[in-house]
Formats: sequence, structure tokens, C-alpha cells
Amino acid sequence: MRRLASAILVLTVAACAQAPVRPPAPWPSGGQAAPSGPERLDLRPASFSELPGWQDDSPAAVLPAFLRSCERLLKLPQDKSIGVDGSGGTVADWYSPCTAARRLSLNDSDIARTFFEAWFTPYLATNAGNADGLFTGYFEPELAGSRTRSQRFNVPILGKPRDMVVREGPNGENQVGRMIGSRFEPYPTRAEIEAGALGPVAVPVAWVADAVDAHILHIQGSGRIRLEDGSTLRLAVAGTNGHKFVGISKILRERGLVDDASMPSVRAWLKANPEQGRELMTLNPRYVFYRPIGGDGPIGTEGVPLTPERSMAVDPKFVPLGVPLFLDTVDPSGKPLRRLMMAQDTGAAIKGAVRGDFFWGSGEAAFDKAGRMKSPGRYWLLLPRSRSPRIASAQ
Repeated sequence: MRRLASAILVLTVAACAQAPVRPPAPWPSGGQAAPSGPERLDLRPASFSELPGWQDDSPAAVLPAFLRSCERLLKLPQDKSIGVDGSGGTVADWYSPCTAARRLSLNDSDIARTFFEAWFTPYLATNAGNADGLFTGYFEPELAGSRTRSQRFNVPILGKPRDMVVREGPNGENQVGRMIGSRFEPYPTRAEIEAGALGPVAVPVAWVADAVDAHILHIQGSGRIRLEDGSTLRLAVAGTNGHKFVGISKILRERGLVDDASMPSVRAWLKANPEQGRELMTLNPRYVFYRPIGGDGPIGTEGVPLTPERSMAVDPKFVPLGVPLFLDTVDPSGKPLRRLMMAQDTGAAIKGAVRGDFFWGSGEAAFDKAGRMKSPGRYWLLLPRSRSPRIASAQ
């Protein structure tokens, strides 16, 4: 009876707020050529029955991640637009579904499925009409390390430098640099930083044993350090030097040094060729600085802890952070990967209207899956049925 009452509550409250749902527009056919010109997110209304694997997923598993995003979202002004172009409506549009979600059991996927169907409409995300995109994976590295330098732990994980300045550039983008007298200069590159360009202005927050593992930490973003006393130091990104990210797998592949450009294979090559590897890693000019954090983690760009296999990094120029997404892709072994996710993070290499990075969790097993994932797929944004204007151009 309690389960039935919960379902009735979800449907009854939603019925009071929802707007009529338009019939879904035809999907674009698969295999379309990528559109020329600038990327553009178009949203095409669909129905839940059209989502492949929707009935097979366990949407209750995403509720903790959804509630974390709701907690952050509802602290914002109610008239604030969600997303760069307001595609997610306003904060006020999310108040009712977020409030209803707090009453749900976190263990009943049937009720959770009813909740999402009652409060949301799925929209197929397309890049100017092309729904096909690329989905990769990432993870939270776990490294052995120390708070102090030693013979074993001699690779620094630097905190945010004291002289770093972030200002708005002429096109509205952030510029990272430092003041030399009265002159603003771009911040040093990775090669310059590793050669000692920062001196004492950046204090290490930890020391690790291996430069390759430290580089992978920089690629992934957040991580955690297993300290010698058995405790764990969790690290979050405090900033970057502002330079463009260049993937080490791309560098090795272009030089013909690896046939398999998956991260496990790249890591093995770098560790087997330490001198050449150190030189090649400096060709990625981007450098990441860290800060210790407490509590759950890792923390995504949205500012909430990420949930393994339910959080995803997206390009916030197109997809609003905090929005549920239904993903249709395959895992590294080729098995269908169809589940409800939350857009809660971003990444330097995650660019495009239909582009995502699947968070696999922490440790070596997650590294293996994340490092081998490079899958075609598509996703649908789940947006409140009752939503303030700026809706998809396809409607």
C-alpha cells in the first residue's frame, strides 16, 4: 500500500503542474555525416517508450545523484536560467520535481521510473540534426603518496599558485596568467612548470612516486592519495594554468609509438619508456593544481560529489549541469550501456553538443573500463514538463 500511495502521489502532484506533451518529432537516421559549421544543440521531443532500455534500467540508482543536484539548484534564485541559453528553463521549474523526489524511496525503481515519467519529457539531443556522438570514460585515480617529500615520493602534486590571476578575455572566456610588473602574461606551460618556473609560489599538497600516475591524475581531474599511515587524502581541482589540453594518447598515436591508444596501453608504454615518456608528457601544456577536500567525492564541476556509473561530464556550452540524461551507448566490451545519468561534471576534452564522459568510479577496475571506452552513442535530456520558455528549435 505504501508503494502504491507513493506512485499515486507522484502522478497526482505532477498532473497539477505539467503542461501538455507534444508528440515526438521523427528521429534523425543513424550514420549521418557530421554537420559542417559551428555545433548547435537541437532538442527533439520524444516519449519514454522510445528510449532503448528505459524499462530495463534501475532509475532508483540515480536518485541520490539527482537529489544532490537538486540541493545545489534550489539554492539559486528562482528566476535564474538553467543552461547557457536557458534550455533547462529556470530554477522555479525544478522546484516541484525536486521537492517530489525527496519523498521517494531510494530502493524502488518502479516508483522512480514513474516519477521521471510523470515530471519530465525526454528530448533527443542532436548537433544540428545529427544525434550521433562520442562517449568516453573517466575515473578517480588512487595513488600511493605522502604529505611530505621523500626518496620514494618525489613527484609533487601542486596546490594553486599564489600569483595566479584569472581575468575575463575579449571574447568573454577566462584568461589565466600572472602579473609581471604591470603586465599580464599567460601562465607558464607544463614544461615550464616542471622545469621550476613557479618556485615557491605553488606549495605541494602531496607527493607521489610516479610521474606517469601524476600525469594521469591531471588528465582525470580529481583523485585520492593513499597515505603511508593508511588514511586517504582526497583532492579536487583548484585551477589550471589555462593552456589547451593535449591528450597523451593522441601524442603517442601520431608518432606511431602505440597501436592501441587506450589509456591502459598508453600508461604501460610511458612506464616502459620513462625518459621519452617524460619528454612527451610535457607536450601537453595544460597543468592542473589541487586542493584537499573532505567528505564524499570526487567533486564535479557542478559542485556536488560524483556517483559512480551515474554521473557524466558534458560540455556546459550545450548541456546544463544538473540535468538528467538518458544514455544509449556501449561499454568497452561492446555490451549495451543504457541508463539514466546526471550531467554533473565537465572536462577539457569534452567538447560538443553530443559528447559525454562516463564516470566509472575509483581504482584500477574503473581505470581499465574508463581507459578503454570510446563508444558511439546518443542521449536524451530529461527536462521538466512545465518549463519556462526557450524550448528546442525542433518544436
